[in-house]
Amino acid sequence: MIGIFGGTFDPVHYGHLRSALEVKDIFGLDEVRLIPCANPPHREQPAVTAEMRLQMLELAIKNQPGLKIDTRELDRYDLHQVPSYMVDTLESLRQEFPTEALLLFIGTDAFKHLTGWHQWQRLFDFAHIVVMTRPGFETQTLDDFFKARLAGVNELAQATAGKLCFQQVTQLDISATAIRDIIARKQNPGFLLPDAVIEYIKQHQLYETH
Repeated sequence: MIGIFGGTFDPVHYGHLRSALEVKDIFGLDEVRLIPCANPPHREQPAVTAEMRLQMLELAIKNQPGLKIDTRELDRYDLHQVPSYMVDTLESLRQEFPTEALLLFIGTDAFKHLTGWHQWQRLFDFAHIVVMTRPGFETQTLDDFFKARLAGVNELAQATAGKLCFQQVTQLDISATAIRDIIARKQNPGFLLPDAVIEYIKQHQLYETH
């Protein structure tokens, strides 16, 4: 099974990395693919270039063999200048891995807005969706579309796509927005993201102004 973890990674931080490692262990994944978003359709544009976000991600996972960077959204944008729709990303992954179970990991906030995503029902044609929850999270009332797809962790390996799973993880209360604010205020972002990423940010003077 392959995990899919998308984001702008602007910058990548321990919240991203901890969640990716944890779900890899919980679900027994062969790998987790971190997919930097080029042109996010549902949020503000990244503060720094795609190349720099990619370089920071490379530094962050240098010694984590279970995590892999997948640049297909950046490559697609370079070619076609189109929004980074997750349904297109999953469709291309499915073509590449026709017999693998694909697990798309999203947070609870993303799940609340999932029905606003481009062609959101088709996401289930290509992958399972796993919602990463915090301790104490209570599932909202689900409509019949979602109820029919609910599954436990052990059921996901039985099909390549189509299920919905809620899984509690140790989510660190860290956000890229807060990190950018800390750096803009000339404060120390230590222990929120890897030292190699902090050094890169300093070297290139990133996020120093809003």
